[in-house]
Amino acid sequence: MKPELLIIEDDSSLSQMLTLHFEDQGMKVHTAHHCREALEQLAAHSPDLILLDQQLPDGLGSELIPKILERQPDVRIIMMTGVHDLELAIQAIQQGAADFIHKPVKTSVLQAAVDKALSWTPGNTAQTDPGEPNIRELIGRSQAMLEVSKQIALSAQSTATVLITGESGTGKEIVARLIHQYSGRQGRFVAINCAAIVDNLLESELFGHVKGAFTGATANKAGRFQQAQDGTLFLDEIGELAPQLQAKLLRALQEQSVEPVGGNQTIPVNARIIAATHRDLFEAAREGLFREDLAYRLDVINIQLPPLRERTEDIPLLVQALLGRAAHKMERATPPLEEDAMKKLLQHPWPGNVRELENVLTQALVQARDGSISADLIRFHETHAEESTETAPGSPLQTLEEVEARHIQKVLDHTGGHKANSCRILGISRPALDRKIRKYQLRVSPPK
Repeated sequence: MKPELLIIEDDSSLSQMLTLHFEDQGMKVHTAHHCREALEQLAAHSPDLILLDQQLPDGLGSELIPKILERQPDVRIIMMTGVHDLELAIQAIQQGAADFIHKPVKTSVLQAAVDKALSWTPGNTAQTDPGEPNIRELIGRSQAMLEVSKQIALSAQSTATVLITGESGTGKEIVARLIHQYSGRQGRFVAINCAAIVDNLLESELFGHVKGAFTGATANKAGRFQQAQDGTLFLDEIGELAPQLQAKLLRALQEQSVEPVGGNQTIPVNARIIAATHRDLFEAAREGLFREDLAYRLDVINIQLPPLRERTEDIPLLVQALLGRAAHKMERATPPLEEDAMKKLLQHPWPGNVRELENVLTQALVQARDGSISADLIRFHETHAEESTETAPGSPLQTLEEVEARHIQKVLDHTGGHKANSCRILGISRPALDRKIRKYQLRVSPPK
């Protein structure tokens, strides 16, 4: 059976060109030139896919999306517009569009979007490349996430430095990748975790080094700043950066150039900087742990990501997307989630945020051999189970730093004070661990 396509486009020449192209691809094509005619065509036919223009003579395509989906919930909609407005794109996707294409339309780009949309089946939400940011994982219907979407739109249209703040697992890197994706920058998106690399190696990773700079430096090496030329450099966990590297980073941002380790020449760089942290940099500055001038340099645009427990209305949407993606990776159908399982998910405080939700769903999917996912397959990590009782209704809520201090202390006790093993478990560098031990005045038992 031929797939059916409805083209809603008031430009008759473009409509005709698209009609001929997709008829050659073996599709049955219907056309409409305004909103009223589009709804009439929808009543007369049941298209598998709709190409929808934004600017129509009697209304906006984005306003037509809810009416279309009300009549045919499973139809896939690809928006087309000559307006390069990320906020419009995000709103269209939130309303139910599958994709968003800018005009002038490139046939190859549109064909790829059409092929992807037609490969979709109801219940399967994992249609993007697992390595690409999926805006549906991030953008929910809560007011907090709508505000985040607006900030992404504003940030993408700017070249200013962005600081993304929020708890671990809230999706800070996804936000950074989306800003880069919609910014139009021609270079790469390059990411580095400032807490995962020891300080002497981190300097080389960031700024590069010249041959002979240190033992093992057998050739010149470009740093992450140079790798992100004309693109975006994402500095994750920027609050863990050592003081001497903070000074060098500030200079690089001010002068838009870097000096490789062991070198005496500066190299111009043009990388858009996005940093992320779960800490309050200005509070850290007051404690003498972070340079205040660097904090101001980074915090030009601030995007605050809410924890999952403050936007529980988004959990059903996230469950659908994350479960669909996990099933797609395992090459199996997405099992339905039973009502008691969803209730259990909604009641959990999610200290690990979206990352924890993804892990819980993946584990449940592995155990769900047949049928649906029941509540007994929803299992939380032991540490998180303890935290669930500590944050039960009526219990005093702890600050993020109190939670962090308690967790680090548990890890130190578990390893018997072995700092190298503790660093591996925590995913931070030895200097970062030492700073946290001093800051929180933690006890470190001597290794046995």
